[in-house]
Amino acid sequence: MKPLKDLLKKQQRQNQYRRRDILESAQSTHVKIDGKTYLSFCSNDYLGLANDPRIIEASISALKQTGVGSGAAHLITGHSYFHHQLEELLAERTNRSRALLYSTGYMANVGAITALCEKGDLVIEDKLNHASLIDAGLNSGAAFKRYKHSDMQALETILARSDEKNKLIVTDGVFSMDGDMAPLPAIMSLAKKYDADVYVDDAHGFGVLGHTGGGICEQFSLNSDDQPILMGTLGKALGVAGAFVAGSEELIEWLIQKSRMYIYTTAMPPALAAASVKSLQIIQKESYRREHLAELINYFRMEVQKTGLSLMPSQTPIQPIIVGDEKTALEWSASLKKSGLLVKAIRPPTVPKGTSRLRITFSAAHSKDDVTKLVNNLAQLA
Repeated sequence: MKPLKDLLKKQQRQNQYRRRDILESAQSTHVKIDGKTYLSFCSNDYLGLANDPRIIEASISALKQTGVGSGAAHLITGHSYFHHQLEELLAERTNRSRALLYSTGYMANVGAITALCEKGDLVIEDKLNHASLIDAGLNSGAAFKRYKHSDMQALETILARSDEKNKLIVTDGVFSMDGDMAPLPAIMSLAKKYDADVYVDDAHGFGVLGHTGGGICEQFSLNSDDQPILMGTLGKALGVAGAFVAGSEELIEWLIQKSRMYIYTTAMPPALAAASVKSLQIIQKESYRREHLAELINYFRMEVQKTGLSLMPSQTPIQPIIVGDEKTALEWSASLKKSGLLVKAIRPPTVPKGTSRLRITFSAAHSKDDVTKLVNNLAQLA
């Protein structure tokens, strides 16, 4: 075995050592850690639903009917009524024929892509894709190529030079560390031109983007014919846990037959599926959550520009501020924490070297005063 003690010390010297905070409260805009309450700007609870009493009640009600665990994989006896109801609702919300549940987003990406691609195929990915997408491409057995972030000329060059019959372009919808959106209409245009399929991970867009919260495809007015393979998660805007892949009848049936991450794992607890159903219903009815979130993002961007800090071109709840080196990012995060603000420093290898950052994320549960407090503290750092 490698000398782990020495490697861990190296991580510390490089300011890349990671530590966990132990949350002593429910997930919210205000959280308790080590007995102290912080105003948090680092969760993915974009619509403020993780602690919604209606969703909690839906979960409790399902618990009383089904118990805690599903007790088996979906293909044995683990596929409950609540799982099936959620899949049908997700298909409806994404305008797809069917949807398939996975226990996590990581499992959905690896499970779907490795089931769809094999040796002799080609997987093409944006260089800033999430780690799960990169791992999926590498593990698929297909030829694996990456293009410069959102560079459509680079993507077309790869497509034009490829001779593989089956080509799959894989991209995040919203990039988790930069917060910008993939140029999906341009990607779809190239896919049609070169007879390729497109797989979109809409983990950070589903529930937030689009007129009804349908996600990045709705944001760009793309229908199921334009974008046949869509992945989304239930643990971000929906405030629960789990993930899904949505698409055609044939796609979902193929994944049921061939996706190892689906076949060989215990189904998520039915109560989580019931909670997700309730969350989807709330999101559809309460559009004010998305509207308030958009107002907070615009207000933050307008006010931060006055401080001299530079922002990335993001209109999503993910608003990173590039600091540069790992040490400075940690110092800024620690300074904010002393002031009662929780903002995490993101460092390599999660982001490229030299781009360590404060990754600020917003929730519809934040108030304008919360954002003002954050901006004032950032101004002092600047």
